[in-house]
Parts: sequence; C-alpha cells; structure tokens
Amino acid sequence: MNFKLVLRITGFTLFIEAAAMLIPMGVALLYGESPVPFLCAILLILAAASVPVFLLKPKTDFFAREGFFTVGLIWVLFGVFGAMPLWFSGQFGSYIDCLFETISGFTTTGATVLTAIEGLPMGLLFWRSFTHWLGGMGVLILTAALLPFLGISSNFLIRAESPGPVKSKLVPRASQSSKILYTIYLALTVLQALCLRVAGMDWYDSITHAMSTAGTGGFSRMNASIGSYASPAIEIIITVFMLLFSVNFAVYFLILTGKAKQALKSDELRFFLIMVAVSTAAIAWNLRDIYSGVGECVRYAAFQVASVVSTTGFSSTNYELWPEFSKVLLVVLTFIGACAGSTGGGIKCSRILILIRSAGREVRSIIHPRAVSVVRLDGAPLSESTLHTTQCYFIINLFLVFGMAVVVGLDNFSFTTTLTAVITCVSNVGPGLDMVGPAGNFSAFSVLSKLVLSFAMILGRLEMYPILVLFSRNAWKRS
Repeated sequence: MNFKLVLRITGFTLFIEAAAMLIPMGVALLYGESPVPFLCAILLILAAASVPVFLLKPKTDFFAREGFFTVGLIWVLFGVFGAMPLWFSGQFGSYIDCLFETISGFTTTGATVLTAIEGLPMGLLFWRSFTHWLGGMGVLILTAALLPFLGISSNFLIRAESPGPVKSKLVPRASQSSKILYTIYLALTVLQALCLRVAGMDWYDSITHAMSTAGTGGFSRMNASIGSYASPAIEIIITVFMLLFSVNFAVYFLILTGKAKQALKSDELRFFLIMVAVSTAAIAWNLRDIYSGVGECVRYAAFQVASVVSTTGFSSTNYELWPEFSKVLLVVLTFIGACAGSTGGGIKCSRILILIRSAGREVRSIIHPRAVSVVRLDGAPLSESTLHTTQCYFIINLFLVFGMAVVVGLDNFSFTTTLTAVITCVSNVGPGLDMVGPAGNFSAFSVLSKLVLSFAMILGRLEMYPILVLFSRNAWKRS
C-alpha cells in the first residue's frame, strides 16, 4: 500500500472541500451572518491537509487497492471535516449530530436530525444543500480531473466511486470523462434553478433545491419540504428533474453526440421508465379514496415515486398516512433505486435487471440442463465475473442491512422505524416510515445508532467495497 500517495491525494481533495466552503461563507456574508464557523473550518482543513500535501514525496505507484482505500478514506474525512461549520455554529447539540447531518449531505441521503430547519442561518442551509451537489456526482470524479497534475492515473479512483455493476468511460481519458460529466451535471442544475425561479421560488430556494435535486439528496430549508410551497408547478418541475438525474449520464452524452437511438435502446433505461410508470399508476389507483380526482392522485403519486426511486427524499405530502400497499411499494422502490451512472442511490436498476435475468437463466437450466444460456445487457453478453459480483453485492447488502438493523434495534423503537431507518440510509433516500417518515427525523436515535446509520450512508453511497476495504487487513500491508 502506497500510504504516502494515498494521504497526498486525500490532502489535495480536502483542499477542494476547503475551497467549496468559501461559497456558503459568501452566502453567510450576503445575508449579514457571521462567517466565523466557515472560516474556522477552512483554517482547520488547510492545516490538516497541508502536512501530507507539502511534506510527503511519494512514489506514483497507484493501483486498485490504493484506489479503493483512498476513496473510502476521503469520504470518511469529508464528513468529519465537513461537519465543522455546523459544529462551530453552535446550532447543533453535539458533534455526532453535525457528523450525521454532513454525511447525510455528502452521501446525498437527506436524513436529518433537525426539528426546526427554518430557524437555521442561511449560510448553513446553503452548505447543507451544497454538500448534496458536491456528493451527487462524486467528489473523487471532480478530483480525477485534477489528478494528471499529480502524474497518476485516475482510473482506479473512478472505478471505486462510480456506481453500478459495469464501469465504462465516456471517452478514453478518465479526466476528460470527469469534465464531461460535470458539465452535463452543472447544465442540468442551472436549468432546474431557472425553471424553479420562473415557477415562483426566490433565487435562494431555487438554487438550493436545484442542488438538492441534482445530487438526489432531498435537503430543503422548509420543515414540510416541497409540500410547504403548495405549488403543482414546482412539484412537476422537481418531479421531472428527479427522474432526469436518476438516469445514467452516459445516456445524455450519447444524445449530445447524436447517438439518441443507441441511448434509448438501453435495457436499464427502459426498465427504469416502465418501473416508474407502473408504480405511479398503481399508487395513484390506491390513493383514489384519499384525494379528489385522478389528476391529484397522479400528481402526488408521481412526485413520491420519483422522489423515492431517485433516492432524493423530497416529500410533497405526508405519505405515512397513505394505505399500506402504497407504503410497501415505496419501500421496494427504495431498495431498487435509480440507474447506474446517475446521482441516485439504491441497489441500481441494472443490478436488479441482471439478477432477474440470472434467475431466469437458472430456471431454464433446470428445464434444459444441457442448454447454453447467456445473460445479456444491452445486447452484450455479461461475463460470469460480473454476474458473480452482482450476486455477491446483493447478498452483502442484505447481510449489512439486517446486521445494522439489529444494532439500531437496541434503541427499542418500532420494527418499522428501525428497519426502514437502516434501509433508507443504505439506499441514500432519507425519509423512511413511522418515526423517520416524511414528517419525522432521526434526532431521537442514540449516539451509537447515529454512528451506525452514518456508516450505512457511506456504505450505500460507495456501494460497500471501498469502505469494506478499510477494514481488510490485507489493505494495510505495505506490499
């Protein structure tokens, strides 16, 4: 393990976090608030990051082990240092609460311990939404664009951080892929902010909600989330953009390069769109006795399906009051999540599709033992290694969910609260059911549970392996 290089890359990435804090600090000054919490955090980060950046002179040997280890370490430290402005502000009861809130932001989960969000300073609220935007596309993808400066390849970092069972680059150079992804990401964010402003939001709310939607995070500066605006136009705009950010960004690249037909042939995209349409129709039908008129049923159903499947976590109404069928379906969608290569969380539609087709192959092999059957995705055969990795990921996911639920169960809350709290954190959705529903929060959990749930959020965002590598004894060996 090349620890010196790992620490140096980590230091450079923390410099990016410090630079990012200048923006919310500027917002704080704009609203006449004290910049001291951000200034103290920036100075602390600079002091800590300067040591590995300027004093270490490592070799440039950088392989998969270093890549996974670096990604896991950076995401942990981003949460640790990113919580400093919240802690220095004095608005939170403990540092653990600050850590939980910040990790929830960077992992684009949107779970919160706050009970009175609207009373927070504007600078801090902006930082909460900005962490969503930074974490949505991935802080390491942004760093990857700068890594050629260090003279090392960014391939292993992108492989470790990018979601999905199949890794692919848009163009041959990984740093160019990073720039293309962030250009598309920024363009969609700006477009949504403009649409929200036209729909009636002020500039501050338009920008912060656009950042939260882009990162599929769900932090809002309103206690009642999007429901507080009571605006069908705003709900429709956010519904559309939540779905847009749930799609693999490679689809947009193909469309921009004149390959729209190829983009629309994506098996995962079609599976995702069919799942959203069927789920919306089913829930709208189930809500027919709660809301008046088909339009209102479809409006609330579409928003909540888009919010959950994209793992954004916004709410336009308290769906905790919906029939059990709708709530169970929303939990299933929480597990599945968005498309690979998007800013959304969950297991990912491509993995679910691979698992379904793998199960189909096993059934066919029982009926026709001598037949040779291949699992395909987008017309291309998948390797046995990819199938094995997908199946292992699913099994590990389930083991970790139930294992962490046992620990969180020590708080003695209801089974629904405990299980959905873990599921929603691992899937990076935010709200669950019962105490952690859209009208609730995570403030009542113990320190141990908050740490476990914070760990769950990072596990879900990085899809397990980069964090699990940190606990591997082999990863700490020098050779």
